[in-house]
Amino acid sequence: MLNGILNLPWWGEILVVLATTHVTIASVTIFLHRCQAHRALELHPIVSHFFRFWLWLTTGLNTKQWVAVHRKHHARTEQADDPHSPFIHGINKVLWQGSELYREEAANPKTSREFGHGTPDDWIERRVYVPFTNLGISLLFVLFLILFGPLGITYWAIQMVWIPFLAAGVINGGGHYWGYRNFETKDGSTNLTNFGLLIGGEELHNNHHAYPSSAKFAVHWWELDVGWWYIRLLSAVGLAKIKKVAPQPTRIDPKQSLDLEAVRAIVSSRLHIMAHYAKHVTLPVLKAEMVQADERYRAVLKRVRKTLIRERSRMTPPQLENLNSVLLENKQLKIVYDYQQRLKDLWTRNYKSHESMLHALVEWCQEAEKTGIRVLEEFARSLRGYALQPIYNYA
Repeated sequence: MLNGILNLPWWGEILVVLATTHVTIASVTIFLHRCQAHRALELHPIVSHFFRFWLWLTTGLNTKQWVAVHRKHHARTEQADDPHSPFIHGINKVLWQGSELYREEAANPKTSREFGHGTPDDWIERRVYVPFTNLGISLLFVLFLILFGPLGITYWAIQMVWIPFLAAGVINGGGHYWGYRNFETKDGSTNLTNFGLLIGGEELHNNHHAYPSSAKFAVHWWELDVGWWYIRLLSAVGLAKIKKVAPQPTRIDPKQSLDLEAVRAIVSSRLHIMAHYAKHVTLPVLKAEMVQADERYRAVLKRVRKTLIRERSRMTPPQLENLNSVLLENKQLKIVYDYQQRLKDLWTRNYKSHESMLHALVEWCQEAEKTGIRVLEEFARSLRGYALQPIYNYA
C-alpha cells in the first residue's frame, strides 16, 4: 500500500504522469483554445464535457475566465492592457509568474463580461465547476495519493504546475520573445520549436496569431501540431466538426493577367504572400548585394537582414535609422523594399469594390515587372496563378 493500489514500476508511474499531463494540455489546446476561445471547431457534447471535467479536476480553470483572458490578449496584444505581454511586464515576470498575471486578469469582472461570451453556462457549470474550483484538484490529490502512495503528492504537484508554467509561462512569455516567425504579424509572436509533444501545438504561436480562427496551427510539414492530429481523429469518428483552417496559397498555371479570383486568393493568403516576397525577392536581392560588397559593407548589409522583412511598427528607432541609411545607399534594396511596403499597403486601403482592388494590384504588378530586377518581376507575374482555396468546412 506504500506504493499505492496500482503498485506500478517506476517507469509505469512516469508513463501515467506523462499521459495525464498530456490529456491536460490536449484539453487546453482543443477545448479551451481552439473550440471555445476562437470557435475554430465544434465538439460533440460528450467530448466537450469530458474536457471540461478533466480541466476542473486537473487545473481548476474556469472556462469563461480563461476564454476571456485569451481573447483580450488577442484584442490588446502588446498594448498596455495586454494581460501577459513580456514587452509590457518583462520576460522574467511572464515566464515565472505568468499564472499570477492570469489570475489577476481572470478576477477582473469587466474582462469576463466583455470577452467571455458564448462559453458554457449550464447547471453543472454554475453549480459545480465555477463555485467549487478547488474541489476538483482536491479530489485529484486524494486520487493520486490512493493510486501512487506518498509519491502521488509529487505527481499531483506536477499536474498543478504543468499548465501554469508551460502555458501561462512558456507560451505567453517565450511565444512573444524567442523563436522564429513564419509571418510578419504586427505583434511580436514567435514559434517555439521542439515542444510539440509537450504543449500540443501551442508552441506555434506566430502561426496562431497570423490566423487566430484556424483550428490548425502548423503551416509547414515539419511543424508538430499534436492538437490538430487529435482534432482530425475526432473529426474522422464524428466527434468534432472543423469550421475553419488557415488558407494555404494554391497555385495553378499562371494566367495572362490578374483576375478577381486571383485577387480574392491573394487577399485571403496575404501573410503567406508577404512571406513569399521576403523569401523569393528581398532576401535573394540582399544576398546578391552581399556577394558584390566588400567586407565592411557586407557587415552593414548583414545587420539589416531581419529588419528588411520586419513589420515597421516593431522596429526600434536605431533599427529604423540603420535600415533607412542602407536604403539611401543601395538602389536595388530600396526598390524591393519600397515595393514590399506598397504591397502591404494594398491590404489596408478602403476600396469601393473588388474591381478597384484588382486595378490597384494590376498597377503594382505592371510597375514591378518593369523594374529590371528579375526576382521581383517573376514574383509579380506569379501572382496571376493564385486561386481560391476553401477555408470553411475543412475535410
